[in-house]
Amino acid sequence: MSVRQKKQELLEAMHRARAAEPSSFVPNPLLDTLITRMQLKNDAELCRVLEVQPPIISKIRHRKLNVGATILLRMHEKSNIPIRELKELTAEAREQPAGRTTH
Repeated sequence: MSVRQKKQELLEAMHRARAAEPSSFVPNPLLDTLITRMQLKNDAELCRVLEVQPPIISKIRHRKLNVGATILLRMHEKSNIPIRELKELTAEAREQPAGRTTH
């Protein structure tokens, strides 16, 4: 087996493992809160305000990319929402019973 095949096999195994474990990161409440509080129209406008490329927000919304420290700080700087609150927005969605929303 070539190095390339081994690498591909390892990547596929990582993707299968990641898909099998439940995600603890729920990005939609975070992104939706930012859009609401900053009085934006959609994800595209959020991208412009945060000065990030649209695929970044799309990947975050679809749970393919977690919010890193850099973007979290930028969210805080642009929205004036405390970092602790931004982080809690992802936890609240996990802890609430189905059908209940925050705020």
